[in-house]
Amino acid sequence: MSRIRKAFDNKKAFIAFVTGGDPDLGTTEALIPQMAAAGADLIEIGIPFSDPIAEGIVIQAADERALKAGTTTDKLFDMVKRVRAKVDVPLVFMTYINPVYTYGTERFAKRCAECGIDGIIVPDVPFEEKEEVNGACEAAGIELISMIAPTSKERIDMIARQAKGFLYCVSSLGVTGVRSSITTNIKEMIDHVKKVSDIPCAIGFGIATPQQAREMAAVSDGAIVGSAIVKLIAQNGKNCIGPVCRYVREMKAAVASASCV
Repeated sequence: MSRIRKAFDNKKAFIAFVTGGDPDLGTTEALIPQMAAAGADLIEIGIPFSDPIAEGIVIQAADERALKAGTTTDKLFDMVKRVRAKVDVPLVFMTYINPVYTYGTERFAKRCAECGIDGIIVPDVPFEEKEEVNGACEAAGIELISMIAPTSKERIDMIARQAKGFLYCVSSLGVTGVRSSITTNIKEMIDHVKKVSDIPCAIGFGIATPQQAREMAAVSDGAIVGSAIVKLIAQNGKNCIGPVCRYVREMKAAVASASCV
């Protein structure tokens, strides 16, 4: 069983996102092991990029801060390698295709494997074009995480059957960001997946409160939180570890208390 699958084994998973290098690499390096200790079952690390089309203003601003602080893909790889020596939880890169192409797809996948990354999420690569990345990932033993959205409908069967690691279920249309309510019929989407695959399904985009996390985890295998964590980092800078870890503990408790619907 892969490390990603183990994160969902007999439990609801809480998945936390941070932008690598925000406010600086040293803080990210110190924060990730603490988040794992606070209960994050899987941690997504965003590779900062100048044009993150799926992101709202919170993560866009984090990307700008990280790039300004001198974060590069190579520095992130080195940082992850050091972090991997301290944590057992799965680590996944969230990136865009441009940085992967620029780095060289095969070289990128190989470096992921060498530093202990378990999977990558590339939101701007449609499922139909995933082979451009998937071959290199498979060769390196890295899982390419697929995404489905409320608009995926007739594509859900195909995506679910071929998905690896876990399926990232986008809760609502638009970009990432905190939302006051999530109105999509998520349960219907998850039920559709479960008819064709046993792939774990985690819901992301817009989850910020323990109640939202509990509700989403009740109809799925886990909840993904990004913007709310990145906001705490923006507010606290280098002193973010305490506030972020308190929040992670609270959200993990909410996810763990969710019962299946």
